[in-house]
Amino acid sequence: MRAYVPGEQPQGGGWVKLNTNENPYPPSSRALEAIRLALANEGAGLRLYPSPDSAPLREAAGRFHSFDPARIVAGNGSDDILNLLIRAYAGPGRPIGMMDPSYSLYPVLAAAQAAEVIRVPVADDLSVDPAAVAGCGASVFFLTNPNAPLGVAFSPRVVREIARQFSGLLVVDEAYASFASDDCVALARELSNVVVTRTMSKAHALAGLRVGYALCPGPVADLLHRVRDSYNVDRLAQVAAAAALDDREWLTVTIDQVRATRDRLVAALRKMGWQVNPASGNFVLAAPVSSTHAASVETSADCFEFLRARKILVRRFPGHRLTEKSLRISVGTEQETDAFLAAVAAWMEG
Repeated sequence: MRAYVPGEQPQGGGWVKLNTNENPYPPSSRALEAIRLALANEGAGLRLYPSPDSAPLREAAGRFHSFDPARIVAGNGSDDILNLLIRAYAGPGRPIGMMDPSYSLYPVLAAAQAAEVIRVPVADDLSVDPAAVAGCGASVFFLTNPNAPLGVAFSPRVVREIARQFSGLLVVDEAYASFASDDCVALARELSNVVVTRTMSKAHALAGLRVGYALCPGPVADLLHRVRDSYNVDRLAQVAAAAALDDREWLTVTIDQVRATRDRLVAALRKMGWQVNPASGNFVLAAPVSSTHAASVETSADCFEFLRARKILVRRFPGHRLTEKSLRISVGTEQETDAFLAAVAAWMEG
């Protein structure tokens, strides 16, 4: 098996980091205050184990989504949840399914369980065929929605149709759903074969604490609790995430700002002639072009290296026909976006 390859984490300062889809803004002040309170009395609480099943965090997630906390499972980032799902539902003779392209961690986790991976292609028009998912033969299917790295979102109506036709467990990976216009939480509430996974790393700006959770049918939640590690979310992460979920005002303001910057970035790149996918996450997938460079794998690589030389990091996915000509650009602050666009303009003039 091959390990997952994360985006570059640069050393030293001065970088404009638009390559790993982190939230460009600091987290909720309530989350920071919850950490301070947990560290009171010279951090005495750290000598004690946290809630073994993350009960306060699950209750906060239940309030946030109007979802039964007994049907919520917390993890060390949503990656931990994905790992638990594959541990429980996949293995030899029980393949996983995924859209192609989508999150490259799925095959890594499947390989650790000796599970085959079945890939269902995203169509050229960036749509998904429910019948193709239903007929793929997987025991558990991972639908990244909005899709990363493509950026497109599949409607709840389409996802519901997939769930209706698919006989296995459908996992809707909603890492970027807070930035989209719709989500599939209602499907997890209503249907017996749908799990929705969420992360605190993107919209809630807590990537450094590693918190995620799953909204599950009751029997699925029970099984995941049986296979997860005890105390799988640490004390500080639990209290910070619970506080962040309760701060809806901060979330609304931050999401609105990221969306506004994303829309400005999309408009600016299209005006420059770049080929830009519909964007529903906190990132944009766009193919660079200039007066002397048509969209191509080579043009994408040239622009990437030009930006990196100026300490601006974006990401390339050269291994797939739908992404090979493009760059994935995380939505940064207004200032970071201005710096990126200025560098792009300089590359286009070169």
